[in-house]
Amino acid sequence: MITFKQKGDFSNTIGFLESCKHMLGVSKLDEYGRQGVAALAANTPIRTGLTAASWHYKIEKNSQGPCIYWYNTNVQNGQNIAIILQYGYTTRSGKYVAGRDYINPAIQPVFDAIANGTI
Repeated sequence: MITFKQKGDFSNTIGFLESCKHMLGVSKLDEYGRQGVAALAANTPIRTGLTAASWHYKIEKNSQGPCIYWYNTNVQNGQNIAIILQYGYTTRSGKYVAGRDYINPAIQPVFDAIANGTI
């Protein structure tokens, strides 16, 4: 006859497995982040290429789980160039240059892939 005695619980094991589950979600977000950067860079209007090359992403955790943020670091004279290309700007002479909606169409397929879990 074989008997087993167990003392304690599986809380450490369950905690470890939960952290692994979250890591898998973050690695998936990492792929979405790279896809988003590639899409944004490919669709950014190019004059010098600096704005297109300045796209990055960051994954952060909040109370609801991990989140992904895309941002552009090309700032000149206090203005984020990606934003003024998107929404437009006024020149020094007072002429308005209309923006071009390039961010939303570029990132929409990535949002769709996230929603469908297809990347």
